[in-house]
Amino acid sequence: NHKCMNLSMIILVLIIVLCVVSIVLYNKLSVKRNQIQNAISSLDALFIKRAELIPNLIATVKQYMVFEKDTLEKITQMREEKHQPNFYQQESEESGWMKQVMLNVENYPELKANTQFTNLHYSFNECEEQISAGRRFLSSSITVYNDQVSIFPSTLIASFFGFKRHEWETATVEQKESINAKDLFNKD
Repeated sequence: NHKCMNLSMIILVLIIVLCVVSIVLYNKLSVKRNQIQNAISSLDALFIKRAELIPNLIATVKQYMVFEKDTLEKITQMREEKHQPNFYQQESEESGWMKQVMLNVENYPELKANTQFTNLHYSFNECEEQISAGRRFLSSSITVYNDQVSIFPSTLIASFFGFKRHEWETATVEQKESINAKDLFNKD
């Protein structure tokens, strides 16, 4: 009777230990699987940021380059016209235009195409560095999860609860391609 009671206690303790171990392993696998989904989502957000930010920055730089070029051409034209006999007749139109240019320069004294290019270059590098870090985090997360699914005793829990090795996610062809700034500058 006493032996039966001890055996029952041992079996009960073993069942409880097995349940606790199973719960702990299940939770570890769940956390690691969720970490992969988090890494994928973060990487998608970075791809979206790059896809939206870089073309918009390039469009801004292109617009400013056109403004700067038009301004320089107009100033050059005005200087050349000063030496022509009808210069004084055209002065009111040009002075109105020049006032507009000066207002723009006063409102944006720091604007220069080279500053815009520097900002574009910085943003482009920052996006690529963030994507690179995101890819490393995703790769690490998948490796840790797949290791957990493959090792004993968690492989038993993984099999029982349907945890499968994670297949490496791949971005679409468009997402994998780095944005070609030269092509974007040549687009109209």
